[in-house]
Amino acid sequence: MSSNKSKIWNWKNWDISWSLSKESASEKNIKILLIHGFGASKNHWRHNQDFLGKFSSCYAIDLLGFGKSSQPNALLNYETEKENSIKYSFDLWGNQISTFCAEVIKSPVYLVGNSIGGVIALKAAQNLKDNCKGVILIDCAQRTMDDKRLKKNDILMNLLRPVLKTIVRQRVISSTLFKRAANRKVIKKILEQAYPSGKNIDKELIEILYQPSQRKNSKEAFRGFINLFDDYLATDLLDKVDTPIQLIWGEKDPWESLNEAREWNKQFRNIKRLDIIHGAGHCPHDEEPEKTNQVIIEFIQEIK
Repeated sequence: MSSNKSKIWNWKNWDISWSLSKESASEKNIKILLIHGFGASKNHWRHNQDFLGKFSSCYAIDLLGFGKSSQPNALLNYETEKENSIKYSFDLWGNQISTFCAEVIKSPVYLVGNSIGGVIALKAAQNLKDNCKGVILIDCAQRTMDDKRLKKNDILMNLLRPVLKTIVRQRVISSTLFKRAANRKVIKKILEQAYPSGKNIDKELIEILYQPSQRKNSKEAFRGFINLFDDYLATDLLDKVDTPIQLIWGEKDPWESLNEAREWNKQFRNIKRLDIIHGAGHCPHDEEPEKTNQVIIEFIQEIK
């Protein structure tokens, strides 16, 4: 694991945990910020932050609700506002990232996001405008359960969807689902799907995912996220971000379609390259870090 020490930034009275690689001697004017995916944390960049930090000072951050950051209760749309509650959303996390860039990094940035971290990176880039110099999406979440993805001819899902939404709103249900998932054996099984080659599935990785799940309020961000049925899709944001974009995709990602990524690459003018990491799954930055780090650096050197 990276030896970079965690620091705390206060945002909207919440504590946000972040870390910084050793200051780079080059590329001082543009920094890199790493944004993790669902259920992960800044430590998921254990094989990337220090390497990228050799080229440009590299930050990693825990999203609100995850890692060592504050974990307020989830507030759903129909619920009355309460103290220590927040509506988890891509606007919330996008604002967290863009404000962090303005208040802490204080320079233009390259944003790197994995899974839902990719959607958050796009939203933050939209907020940052010219202060975002590039976005790198690693197996960006395609959010197939969003209402906007539902096909009219999928009669069964149209019938079941209101029932599904009602069920997952219940805190007792979401808490039970979370509790069942938040144990080392289940985490390892999920990782074996996400990392098809089996590379780097080690005790350190399991603990990176397990330890934050044992915090008192860790189930709340889970509840908030599984109730996001109508929020941004990556395709809602790709055309609104006026900065070069790189797609990096694990060839064998079991959850996010490589074919859809290929369609994005054809459709959106600001996507400059699609790099496929052969044999890798949903988290190629951790499964195949050497290959992933190399294509990130190539892209940054091309657009600087």
